[in-house]
Amino acid sequence: MQTRMDYYKVHPKVYSLMGHMEKFIKEQDLDPILYELIKIRASQINGCAFCLDMHTRDLRKMGESEERIALISVWRECTYYTDAEKAVLHLTEVVTEITTQGVPQTVYNEVLKHFSEKQYMDIIVAINTINNWNRIAISTGMFPGCKD
Repeated sequence: MQTRMDYYKVHPKVYSLMGHMEKFIKEQDLDPILYELIKIRASQINGCAFCLDMHTRDLRKMGESEERIALISVWRECTYYTDAEKAVLHLTEVVTEITTQGVPQTVYNEVLKHFSEKQYMDIIVAINTINNWNRIAISTGMFPGCKD
């Protein structure tokens, strides 16, 4: 396999812009494990193998269990995730596929049971950031191992 381009070299300002988004999220009070769960779920939906590989590795380095990593796509069917994590995984799905149904009020309400409105916005920015990364990686032909 070969990537279409090395966007880091072709347009370094894009990487810098995305880096600012990552820095913003890390400056908020969003739990780093929750952010990785968001990244993995969105990457699964978008079919971004590069990002999925990267973020499952990152979650392993953070000490997450193989069960929690392997079962993110079926979070509704198991007990490995907290109610707050489930609410965010659901929000990640509807925001990633926003043209399907928007963000239903029930999903919004469920997230607000566990997070403040400010945290809700932080989560939305986190979801949008990984969706941007997914689209960059897929559009430029990135694949697992292409940066090794």
